Amino acid sequence: MDQGRFLFLDGKFLPSNKAVISPDNRSFRYGDGFFATIKCNNGRLQLESFHLERITDSLRLLEFQPPTYFQRDYIRESILSLLRKNTHNGFARVRCTIFRGDGGIYDAQNHFPHLMIQSWPLSNESNQLNNNGLDIGIYPYAVKAVDRFSGIKSNNYLPYTMGAIWAKQAHLNDALILNSSGMIADATIANLFLVSDGQLITPPLSDGPVAGVMRRAVFHIAKEFGIAAEERSILPSDLLVADEVFLTNAIYGLKWVKLLGEKHYHQTFTQSFFKKIQLFFLE
Repeated sequence: MDQGRFLFLDGKFLPSNKAVISPDNRSFRYGDGFFATIKCNNGRLQLESFHLERITDSLRLLEFQPPTYFQRDYIRESILSLLRKNTHNGFARVRCTIFRGDGGIYDAQNHFPHLMIQSWPLSNESNQLNNNGLDIGIYPYAVKAVDRFSGIKSNNYLPYTMGAIWAKQAHLNDALILNSSGMIADATIANLFLVSDGQLITPPLSDGPVAGVMRRAVFHIAKEFGIAAEERSILPSDLLVADEVFLTNAIYGLKWVKLLGEKHYHQTFTQSFFKKIQLFFLE
């Protein structure tokens, strides 16, 4: 996917291939920061309020000290200005990375939230259900910590990164990540939902998944259409008795899982729910 010609960094447009951090940057050294991935369409941020609320919550949890102008309107307008600069007028993927500056682990120079924004065009495939289905597995070599920072999309992304490498080597489309108690947390770039007897089930935030904005939207949509949805701890064995499985994130919305090992899943409910998601974004 071709990136736009420019990126945004702290109020300035720079060439997208320009080096913008120093070797002493704390995000580079320690993963000190977080990111948000946002889908945009014709100058509109999908799930805007959910994204901006999560960014605000993450700033607070990671004890950044934003200046007075660093509010939701500033972030929104910065995103839109980059989309215009890159002429990404249709569907686009935006990544906002927020990070502390230089310093050692005990001596950050300050707690200013540097904001870097990048954008890429998206094809129409991001708005279609994958009828071929995903083939996924469970990553065996790392677990997700469960703590007050579990729900943040942290720049320290190592378990997910290695899970994605493992999935690719195993010719899988994605990998599920376990927490330290052996429960499913989420997938490398998505939240997990099971369908059982017409009910939606997803791991609770107390089991360590990222607090995905599309995860939050699924609960909103389910409530609107009278569909039962709940948070419940999921063991790997629960996946073997589920009727259907799908993954969600802000870019593709929903993707149907066809296979986990030798377990085949249906897609009747998933197809129907995907149509409800499309209606939700047309509102």
